[in-house]
Amino acid sequence: MDRYSGHKSAGAQLYPTIDPFDQQILHVDGGHQVYFEQCGKADGIPVVILHGGPGGGCSPSMRRYFDPKIYRVILFDQRGCGRSRPYASVENNTTQDLIKDIEAIRT
Repeated sequence: MDRYSGHKSAGAQLYPTIDPFDQQILHVDGGHQVYFEQCGKADGIPVVILHGGPGGGCSPSMRRYFDPKIYRVILFDQRGCGRSRPYASVENNTTQDLIKDIEAIRT
């Protein structure tokens, strides 16, 4: 007998597909333009999802990790990634820059 029989797959445990209620481009220093979006409950508990890298970006499936009736889910494509521009740029793209971008999105 399979020890996982009767268990839901990880995909089956995600919340339903949702669309963003807000999508923006944030102009930050160093000539970068950072894409971010928000979905879920506009006045909900905020959570920021950070994608892996390098070069990746957020995907629509990441919107499904948190209950949209409770959370305001904020996803953004880090500098040089996904829908942020310039794509694949490593100039002015440090951990400190990433922290500044998160703070700018947060406020």
